[in-house]
Parts: sequence; C-alpha cells; structure tokens
Amino acid sequence: MTRPAPRVGSHRKKRAKRRLPMRYLLPSVLLVALLAMLMLRGYVHSEVLADHRVQPPAPTTQVPANVLEGGPVIDARSATEPAKTLRIPDHKIVLTFDDGPDPVWTPRVLDAMKKYDAHGVFFVTGTMASRHPGLVQRMVDEGHEIGLHTFNHPDLSYQSPKRIDWELSQNQLVLAGAAGIRTSLFRPPYSSFSAAMDNKSWPVTQYIGSRGYLTVVNNTDSEDWKRPGVRAIIERATPEGGQGAIILMHDSGGDRSQTVAALDTFLPAMEQRGYEFTHLTAALGASSAHTPATGFALLKGKAFVSAVGVSERITDVLVVGLAVIGVLVMARFGLMLLLSFLHARRVRGKGFSWGPPLARPVSVLVPAYNERECIAATVRSLVASDYPIEIIVIDDGSTDGTADIVRALRLPNVRVVRQHNAGKPAALNNGIAHARYDIVVMMDGDTVFEPSTVRELVQPFADSRVGAVAGNAKVGNRDSLIGAWQHIEYVMGFNLDRRMYDLLGCMPTIPGAVGAFRREALDRVGGMSDDTLAEDTDVTMALHRDGWRVVYAENARAWTEAPESVQQLWSQRYRWSYGTMQAIWKHRRAVIERGPSGRFGRVGLPFVSLFMVVAPLLAPLIDVFLLYGLVFGPTGKTVAAWFGVLVVQAVCAAYAFRLDRERMVHLISLPLQQILYRQLMYVVLLQSWITALTGGRLRWQKLRRTGVVGTPGAQRTGRAAAGRDRRPVA
Repeated sequence: MTRPAPRVGSHRKKRAKRRLPMRYLLPSVLLVALLAMLMLRGYVHSEVLADHRVQPPAPTTQVPANVLEGGPVIDARSATEPAKTLRIPDHKIVLTFDDGPDPVWTPRVLDAMKKYDAHGVFFVTGTMASRHPGLVQRMVDEGHEIGLHTFNHPDLSYQSPKRIDWELSQNQLVLAGAAGIRTSLFRPPYSSFSAAMDNKSWPVTQYIGSRGYLTVVNNTDSEDWKRPGVRAIIERATPEGGQGAIILMHDSGGDRSQTVAALDTFLPAMEQRGYEFTHLTAALGASSAHTPATGFALLKGKAFVSAVGVSERITDVLVVGLAVIGVLVMARFGLMLLLSFLHARRVRGKGFSWGPPLARPVSVLVPAYNERECIAATVRSLVASDYPIEIIVIDDGSTDGTADIVRALRLPNVRVVRQHNAGKPAALNNGIAHARYDIVVMMDGDTVFEPSTVRELVQPFADSRVGAVAGNAKVGNRDSLIGAWQHIEYVMGFNLDRRMYDLLGCMPTIPGAVGAFRREALDRVGGMSDDTLAEDTDVTMALHRDGWRVVYAENARAWTEAPESVQQLWSQRYRWSYGTMQAIWKHRRAVIERGPSGRFGRVGLPFVSLFMVVAPLLAPLIDVFLLYGLVFGPTGKTVAAWFGVLVVQAVCAAYAFRLDRERMVHLISLPLQQILYRQLMYVVLLQSWITALTGGRLRWQKLRRTGVVGTPGAQRTGRAAAGRDRRPVA
C-alpha cells in the first residue's frame, strides 16, 4: 500500500505549533533576567547569607604561648614549622580600616590619607567591594594595600572549612574584578589582639594560614566604632613610647565622621613626632601582598563585578520606578474611589436627567464573522428590547452559515447585510450606511443585551453635546477561573475606570460590546477607522478631539462571552494592547493642540498611556520584589507592603462590585488573580511593545466562541443559566 506523500502545509503547521511558545520567549527572558539581577543584588546585600553570631571568650590552652605573647601579624603558613608572629618596627604605624569600602566615608578617609601622603591597609568585605569597585581600584592606585575581611563578615569560628573557603574565594574574586589583584593579607571579623586568641579562633587562624594567608590583627584599637569623640579616638590610637603599631579603624559600618575628623589631627601630629604611616609589607620589609590576577580568575572577577554593577544600577532604577508607579497607582485608586462615589451620587441623585426621555427609534449594528454559536442568542436578546430599534446584522464573509441562522429566525425588524470579509471597521461602516436612524448602537456578535439596555444606552443623547455613550460590559461566562478573573477585571478595571473618566471628561474607549454613537458625530470624524486594531478606542479619541462629550451609562448592561482559555485571552489582550498603543500614537498631536482636542490630549492621553501601557508593564515587579523580600528580607515589611497593595485593590474591587450590584463571592479569587493575571498581562503588553517598536503588523484574530452566554435574567449567568436562557424571548 503506497503511503501518500506528506503535505508541505501540514509540516508547516506542525512547525508553527512548535514555534508558538516563542511569543513568550523574550518576555520570559526579560523576567528571568530581572529575577537574576535581583538575586545577585540580594546576594551582595544579603542578610540571609550573613551570620551575626559572635563567639564568646573561650579557654586559650590550645594557643601557642608565642602567639598569645607575640605581635599582631601571625604567620601560620608553614606546614612544617610552628606559627610565628611579627611586630611592627618602632616609629612605624600601619593604619588599618575595616568593613569598607563605603561610598560616603571611604573617599573621605582616602582624601585624608592622600593629603598627608600616608599609606595603610584596607580590609574590605566582598559585599561592599563588589558594589563599589572603583574605591578598591583607588586604594590600589594611591599605594594602599588591600586585605581580605571575608565576603559576608561572619565570625569564622562558627563556620565550616567549606564556608571559610567560600568567604575567601568570593572575597578574592571581587578583588580580581575590582582591581585585578589577589592579596595574601587576611583579618578575621570580630578579631582584636593576638593575646585574645582562644581555642575557638586559633584553629581558624591555622586553617587560614594553610591557605597561604598572613593573619593580621592589631595591637592598638582606636575604638572608633563606639564613636567616643575625636579626642578619645586619637588618644586610643596613639602608640606608647615610640613603638610601632597596627591601629584598628573603620571606614564603613555606620557614621564615620569622627574617624575622618580624627585623621585630620592624628596624621600630621604623629608625622611631627617622627612616625611613618606605611602599609604592612613595607613596614615588615617584605614583598608586596598583592599579586596580579590573571587568566580565567581575572575574567571571572571582572564578569562578577560587572554583573553586580549592572544589577545595582538597573534594580535601583526599577525600585525608583516602582515607587513612582506605586504612588501614582495608589493616587489613581484614591481618585477612582472618590470620582466613582461622586459619579454614583450624580447619576443616582434626585433630579438628575440628561433631558427629555428619548423614544425615537435607533439602529443596532451587529458585525458578525463566524458567530454561529452566539448569533441567535444575540439577535433574540435585541428583539426582546423594550425600546424601538431596527437590527442590522452585517455578515463579514462568514463561512459557518451565520447569516443563514439569522434569516432562519424570521424575527421582525431584523435585516442581514452580507459583505466580503473586510474586517470589523468595514462591517460597522457598512452597517452605518444601511442604518435608517440618527443614533447607532454597536455591539459584538457574541454579546446579549438586557431588555432595557438600548433604552438606558441612548438616553444621554438627549444632551446635544453627547456624541457617544459607553455601556456596561459584563462577563457572562464567569463560572471558570479565567472567567471569574475577567469578571473582576471588567467590574473593577473597566467600569470603575469609566465612572472616573466620565467625570474627568476623557473616556478613552467605547467598548465594542456595548456602545452608542450619534451618527452626525461619526460622520464628522470619518466613521470607523481601520488604522488601528482598536477601532473602538480610535473612534472614541477622535470624538473627543472633535469636541463631543463621551459619557458612561452604567445601567446599559451587556453580557459578553470572555475568552475561556489562556491562549484566547492572550490573543484578545494582545490585540487590545497593541491597538491602544496605535491609537495613542495616532492621536499624539492632541497633546499640543488647543480646545477640546488639547484638553483630551493633556488629560486623557497621559492617563491612558500611564495606566494602560506603562504601569501594567511594571506590575510584575510587585511580585518579583515580594519574592526578593521573602528570600533576602526584610520579609515582614515586604509581605506587609504586598498585602497593603492587595487590600487597597480589594477595597476598590469591593466598592466597584457594590456599585454594579454584583455578588462579592467572586472576589475570593482576587489574590490569585493579582499574582497570575499580572504576569499574563505583562507578557501581552511586552509583546505589544516589541511589535510596536519593531514595526511589526498584527492581524485581526477571531476568538473561538462557545455560545454559553444567553439572554440574561436578573443575575443568571454561566453555562447553566445560559442553557436555560437560549430560548426565544416572547
């Protein structure tokens, strides 16, 4: 039996399916890169890795007597000879500074040392040196020696040999990246005099020596970390009787202003007494403690320090950006609540009216492309309207018999207009051309109206200044998790926004699911444009610029079928996001224009740009920084801040649900929505940005419909209600 040759098209489809996840690749890579930068930042700022335990004094029975009675430099490098100690010759001072480099105090210490041509040793931590590599390089350039002070500053007597090796190697890695050197000098954190060596610290010193390091403690402690005053620091730092000394000071770890002030007095005073300030190896007559870092060690160090620098700069910018966006978003929430409250008082208050009640007929346009699952319920809901209407179904080249289904219904005042597939804007313009009346209602082919929807929707046209009216689009299939999330988004994110925009006079979008237009207004702006993929946003902005009022009718409810899969939701929101960007760009000149166009451009466009295009792009940072805080701290403050944002959102959502008379039970899924939905919207919006910046083109995408939303009852929604409601309405 001969096997038929495989079709080329089928292979292409298979390959296309395999490529489908690529749309998520760049957004995912950026998010992973951000997480990696935050993890690196947490690594060098970490309170998790740090160990602040300090060993209490222990017996000294295991420490050699020559160490306890010897000098401040301990050489335990030989495996065959006992450890020895070294002292600093008379009239020589080795100033040592611990815990830096600090971006504030280290430069001032270096300035003081340079002023008096003094040299010393800086025992740096890896965490600080990796964040301020330029200061390490300056130390080397100005003739100072560098010593290791571990990476995270733990008491090594508590640490395992593996952790000690890690502390040393990471510290050396940073030195290689910052200044291209390695060093043989080491000072243990929390160390003091050699006489303070005990049975806990001595094994560490031996191990450090076996790794090739000189352990440097001190024999003169300025105790500047206590901030006892400049005079006290000088007195405690001054050696007795012309003896040489290793003096302990600090250039980091807090306010070091007293240390800097003390140096300005101490350095010239001791030089006048014949002391020389030098680094350690020069004082001991030994070769330099520095050796060049080469090969892979140098490259790895440079890469690490560069990565830390990039992560510091980018995350600093992101932190500032998140703070700014956070303040703006909180201000927006407050404004939404206030203006929504005022809007509700206005439209529900006694005496409010748009003018004499309208009763003249209107035209309802239903653009439809392959809507066989939904179109019957849509048209029947319109026929049940309590307002005089004509219904025009524009079949945009459907291939599933949509037009035949409408005709087979044989319902009164329903016309079908056929056209070749040309897209939704062309279908709407064709419907406008066939409409008999001066007010045109537009809806989607998967949407159903309540009997009062059209009447509520057209009443604002009693005001001759009104050019368009936005209705209240609601999710009908909210019985799934994705549907419930979109239900929250529609009630809170869309309808609460519309109340705010209504009072501000800058409504950005008449929803395609339920909106009405004055025909004169449409004619003046050229009808529905196909310049963007968001023709509803485009025409709304055009109406604002032409001087028309665009208002919101909260009681004009329409029930639409929201996407039921992530793939379908992605396709819809991708088109919305990209189309909104196109509309903003198309109407950008409104910002500099005068009159109604300028008012919209300087109020409406910034609002839309900031809160629909920019802020959602940064929204995942809320969850990223939550993860950062949970891992690296401060955990309590991070969790409190995250829940604070959630509480504010929950308050706004609850108020929005109350205004829309919705059941609060759906808000149970709000926390999960905020975590997962944000990431999806981030991917969608970032992909839209990429498409816009690369000049890509995005075609119209038909969403798969199931027809689960039927003619609504009082509050009956979901599949069960839809199954009962998809009956002809008497």
